[in-house]
Amino acid sequence: MTAPSLSVVIPALDEEASVEAAVASARAGGASVEVLVVDGASSDRTREVAAAAGATVLQSPPCRGAQLDLGARRASGEWLVFLHADTRLEEGWSRALGGLPRDVVGGAFRFAVDSPQRGYRSIEAGVALRCRLLRLPYGDQGIFARREAYEAVGGFPHLPLMEDVAFVRRLSRAGRLVFPPVRALTSCRRWERHGLVGTTVRNWGLLALFGLGWPPHRLARLYYGARHRPGYAVTP
Repeated sequence: MTAPSLSVVIPALDEEASVEAAVASARAGGASVEVLVVDGASSDRTREVAAAAGATVLQSPPCRGAQLDLGARRASGEWLVFLHADTRLEEGWSRALGGLPRDVVGGAFRFAVDSPQRGYRSIEAGVALRCRLLRLPYGDQGIFARREAYEAVGGFPHLPLMEDVAFVRRLSRAGRLVFPPVRALTSCRRWERHGLVGTTVRNWGLLALFGLGWPPHRLARLYYGARHRPGYAVTP
């Protein structure tokens, strides 16, 4: 059986310190893995670092949903993997995708915080429960989709925040989602800034407001405050 072709799309904005590790983890999936970093007008050396690490670098207006969609439509793989720039995939991720049955349209990897602190294990357990009960992964888990399913549901909406939630809702209507045990190790910087409880409460609050119909641009201003750049949001 021929292994499926794989493309990894990484949206980035001012991720000079993190993007190299994200690209390296994607390229570790095999020589045939295509890696695209879609930069949203970074003011640092993100583009140069990504290119030196072996990624194809694309440029986009600063909007994470738009960046993800641009990368997906430029990618050539049968499977599309969407990876945050501060997240790295564990070894074995490409084999996990290659072994999925045909009725699977997408899913996400197992969320893990890249820190040995024991408190983060409770966060990971909560995410695992959310995925098991609600089938709702977030972007920091490395969401993936078959190309034909991605195109059929219209791809990522061009939103500055909650683009992952909106896309997963679309994708789940196209077929079965799965959650392989391979980890997506994400930076602990969010929790270091706001604390475990504060970050969790804020995330659930924003999700609730999104469900009530609040526009994503208003949610982005709430989430990022003074650090918000109009049209864009990434994991802080």
